[in-house]
Amino acid sequence: MRLLLRKAVEKNAQFNVAGEAADGESAVSLAETLNPDVIFMDVEMPGLNGVECAKRIQDINPKVIIIFATAHERYMPKAFELYAFDYIIKPFSIQRIHQTLNRIAILLGQKENIQTSPLLQNKSGLGKIIIKNKEGISLVDEEDIIIIQRENKSTVIYTSDGQRYVTSEGLTELENRLSKNLFLRSHRSYIFNLSRVHKIYPYGRWTYVAKLRDTDIDALITHEKYEEIQKLFK
Repeated sequence: MRLLLRKAVEKNAQFNVAGEAADGESAVSLAETLNPDVIFMDVEMPGLNGVECAKRIQDINPKVIIIFATAHERYMPKAFELYAFDYIIKPFSIQRIHQTLNRIAILLGQKENIQTSPLLQNKSGLGKIIIKNKEGISLVDEEDIIIIQRENKSTVIYTSDGQRYVTSEGLTELENRLSKNLFLRSHRSYIFNLSRVHKIYPYGRWTYVAKLRDTDIDALITHEKYEEIQKLFK
């Protein structure tokens, strides 16, 4: 399978093969080192299986596009729970891989056909939040927080004044302390300030991307949370 995938990628001028791994642990290590845009992965591998491997890779890089290419159709529901971009059943052809790669190329290149979202104006009840870090604690105004995301096993808070706060606290801990009318846990790796939403556009089959004002960092949104946002903005 790896030979066929390599040939398909090499024949597509829009992509390069960055690396290959023979088992799940090697794949996680390679993904952390190379930070690829796209990963093709089997489900059954020596050691760490593909689903667990994908979870660990997404903890490192939530925006990586994962495609499962496997003979085992029974894993499809679990794959899409992880927001897999595609699930290709063996045997498959080079043409089938090209179809997926071309969809990804369009997705990575698209920045124009975007759905614009209105902004929430309700800013009542704002306060400060305590962020614990190595230096002690920082008091940050909630309204200044743009996005909170998981990065390399830490939680990072970005604010409108350009500050970046790193903490060992989990997203759930912070989510429970933030104003529910201002912040949304859009994905297991992201919380963002709803008043900063500028645009939302599709990112794969069941996932979306939120463009936020005053930052170049985007947030992923699950299909369920996207529907929740639509209701909020009606």
